Amino acid sequence: MTSPRQWLRAALAAQAELGLREVPARWLALAAPPLPGTRPVAPTPPPPAASSPAGGSGPPAGGDVLTTVSTRRGGEGGADDHAERPPRQPATVSTRPGGEGGAGCPPAHGDELATIATLDRLAALAAGCRRCPLASRRHHVVFGAGDPAARLLVVGEAPGADEDLQGLPFVGRAGKLLTDILAAIGLARPAVYIANVLKCRPPENRNPEVAEIAACRPFLDRQIELIAPAVILTLGTFATQVVLNTDAPIGALRGRFHDRRSTPVLPTYHPAYLLRNPAAKRAVWEDIKQVGRRLGLPEPFPGERGS
Repeated sequence: MTSPRQWLRAALAAQAELGLREVPARWLALAAPPLPGTRPVAPTPPPPAASSPAGGSGPPAGGDVLTTVSTRRGGEGGADDHAERPPRQPATVSTRPGGEGGAGCPPAHGDELATIATLDRLAALAAGCRRCPLASRRHHVVFGAGDPAARLLVVGEAPGADEDLQGLPFVGRAGKLLTDILAAIGLARPAVYIANVLKCRPPENRNPEVAEIAACRPFLDRQIELIAPAVILTLGTFATQVVLNTDAPIGALRGRFHDRRSTPVLPTYHPAYLLRNPAAKRAVWEDIKQVGRRLGLPEPFPGERGS
C-alpha cells in the first residue's frame, strides 16, 4: 500500500510536470485559478472543528472545498451522491517519463488552447490527452455532447462507468432523469450541450485529484468560450465550485443566478442526488424553471401543464 509520504511525493512530481510550482492551502484554488472579470462568490465560513456533517441525509451543510467535496465519491453520482461514505485514499500519481505525458500531448494551458477554433478540434486534442493518470485507465474520453450552438450548457462532474464505456455524458439513471428535467421546461436533450469538469472517469468513481482538475480545467474553459451559452446549469457541488471558482456548498448557491464572465450560472442539485433524495426534486424544479424563464422559453412549461 502506498504510504502518505510516497503519495505526496508522487503528487508533487505530477504537479511539477504540469508546470505547477506552488501548493496552495486550498486545492480548488490550484484547480480553478481566478478568472478575469469573474465576480467570486463569497465563501461560506467553515464549520467549527468539532462539528461533523450528518451523513447522506441531504446536501452538504457548509465548509470549504476539502469539506464539501472530499466527503463523497465522484463520477456521474455527482457532488452530493454517496455523501455518507468516507473519502477514499487518492490514487498514486505516476511519475514515469513519457507514461502519462510526452509526445502527442495537447496544450496544457488555457492560453494555448485559446487558438483552437472549433469544438471538434478541441475534442480531438482532449482525446489524445495523457497529462494525468486517468488516461491509462479510461476506455473513452467523454468530451461532451449536444448542440455546439446551444443556448444552455449543462456541466456535471465526471464520467461514470457507463459514460466511460460509451464515450457520452449522462447515459445512466442520472442521465435519464436529467433528460426528463430538461423536457419539463420544453428542452429536448439534443438542443443543449452537456459536458463534465473531468473528461475521464476517476477509478471507482473516487474524488477528483488536483492534477486531474488542473489538466482538464483548460478544456472546460475553452468549451464554454466556444459554445458561448446564454445560461450555464451546474449540477452538484463540485461542478458548481469549479465553474464559479468558489468553495461555497451547493446548498448556499442554488436557487439564484451567479455570474461567470458575464454568463449567468444557475447551480442546482445533481440528478443522482435526486435519485437518493426525491424530496429535493421540488427545489430542482424551481431552479430549472428559472433557467427556462432566463432562456425565454414559452410558459406554462410542459411540466406545469395539467398540474
